[in-house]
Amino acid sequence: MSSTITLRPVLESDLPMLAVLRSDPVEASDFGWYGHRDNSSLYRSFTETGLLTPDGGSLVVLGGGVPVGVVSWHQVRTAPSSFTWNIGIALQTSGRGHGYGTSAQRALVEYLFAHTLANRVEACTETDNLAEQRSLEKVGFQREGVRRGCAFRDGKWRDMVVYGLVRGDALKDADA
Repeated sequence: MSSTITLRPVLESDLPMLAVLRSDPVEASDFGWYGHRDNSSLYRSFTETGLLTPDGGSLVVLGGGVPVGVVSWHQVRTAPSSFTWNIGIALQTSGRGHGYGTSAQRALVEYLFAHTLANRVEACTETDNLAEQRSLEKVGFQREGVRRGCAFRDGKWRDMVVYGLVRGDALKDADA
């Protein structure tokens, strides 16, 4: 499935969508719903940084020119002089199932390798989130292992699958 997406910086008009993706159980999805949250820090961070800092950021995913979600990344220190980027994605229900997630994650990896010195990008997802695992594998991420009991959601501890991609790995075509 070919999906044309664009990534762009978050605009103030996008903030309500980002807030809903964090605070609405349907829009957050089963795997993104962590209970009701105060979104004031989201608005404050946007005012202070535009949600772009040297340590991470967020970009809006446009599908067909319309905002359908957000990708984000943050630094994870791996040694005193090294780090990896950990990425995430949240799509509105209307943006799911169209291939936007795979295309957006591929575009984010390309962006991070083109504009930062990081050698590695990683992503983690719950072991039951098979759609996200397929999406990461379509991009070229390799399944590296399972972190047992590391994420608390919906009343219990969840296992997370770790995926990684290094600069020398070949990115797969989003249609593969």
